[in-house]
Amino acid sequence: MGVEVIIEDGRWSDAGLEALAPRAAAAAFAHLGLEGLEFACLGTDDARIAGLNAEFRGKPAPTNVLSWPAEDLAPEAPGAVPPPPADPEIGDIALAFDTCAAEAAAAGIALSDHITHLVVHGFLHLLGYDHQTDADADLMEATEIAILVSLGVANPYV
Repeated sequence: MGVEVIIEDGRWSDAGLEALAPRAAAAAFAHLGLEGLEFACLGTDDARIAGLNAEFRGKPAPTNVLSWPAEDLAPEAPGAVPPPPADPEIGDIALAFDTCAAEAAAAGIALSDHITHLVVHGFLHLLGYDHQTDADADLMEATEIAILVSLGVANPYV
């Protein structure tokens, strides 16, 4: 298992992304029974993520997390568990500090808990989970909650 953490904005170092991302990934790998997977996690700011969001999704605005799966693992049936990846390099995620910090403050939660949640969320997107249908969202949220609880992080959906 490997998470390459790339820091573009020094506030991510202060927030502990270098430790939080591998910890979140390890819990997700364990919960899903996966091993040997690798992905990159970029810690950046709102301006950079807005540019990435515009380039890759046609949405020129900041967002909390973006993901770029290496392969499309989305199952055909809504609510079905995605198959395991064929390639150990599963893709990349990026987090925007400004948006993440603002969301954590607005929700009254620890920034470290919100970061952990977003790493797990982005990781699951790399594995083919999504929230496009109610059935898919239910599966993804339940999986996120189980992983987060194993890390001592409260359910972010209550």
